[in-house]
Amino acid sequence: MAGRRTLVGLLLALAAVAAKESKLNVCMDAKHHKIQPGPEDNLHQQCTPWKTNACCTANTSHAAHQDVSYLYNFNWNHCGTMSEKCKRHFIQDTCLYECSPNLGPWIKKVDQSWRKERILYVPLCIEDCEAWWADCQDDMTCKSNWHKGWDWSSGQNRCPKGSTCQSMKRVFPTPKDLCEKIWSNSYKHTTLTKDSGRCIQMWFDARRGNPNDRVARYYAGAPGVPQAGVRGRVWMAALLLHWCFGIQYGSFP
Repeated sequence: MAGRRTLVGLLLALAAVAAKESKLNVCMDAKHHKIQPGPEDNLHQQCTPWKTNACCTANTSHAAHQDVSYLYNFNWNHCGTMSEKCKRHFIQDTCLYECSPNLGPWIKKVDQSWRKERILYVPLCIEDCEAWWADCQDDMTCKSNWHKGWDWSSGQNRCPKGSTCQSMKRVFPTPKDLCEKIWSNSYKHTTLTKDSGRCIQMWFDARRGNPNDRVARYYAGAPGVPQAGVRGRVWMAALLLHWCFGIQYGSFP
């Protein structure tokens, strides 16, 4: 009996580890995401850091660089032409959202017509958040939350009636305001730097590997073992638990 309890304890521990690892190397259940991450050799420009392991397709990466694309029909130029230095941050934001397999610890279920999951409170490195604000502060917008409240009567977003175009530094007085408010708290402003290994990087040199792998593993609380075979370990733990309890309660001959 003691041996059986020990086995059950070990199996429960294995199941707990597998559950943590199930948050790693995953894609959101959303509008344009692949079911599973994998290589995409032809990712476009700013999305190329994820080409060895991506949740986006090449077509999605190309669309991410267009002012108004089939992805969401979202118009960056809703208050005049957005500057190129500002736009590159929104493109990078789109690439991270669509392509990254490292957002699992922050994926939450939602009941929306266009997606079943979203990200919430992803800790952005301070360098990325501050650079985003610095390069966009003089561009114009009419809303602080770009997720909702637009006039979509034309098929793409327009400023709602009664709103006024203002500089982003007035709509978002601080980098924290921009990074947290613009996508309904998808991101969290932090004071963590890129060398901390505790924040998600929007920009990174893929020749040195993907630094967000280590960050996701830290927040998932998973041990430092290879990501491959996560689903296999979950399945094996469940099977062994079923076998163990089946013997104990007479479910198996």
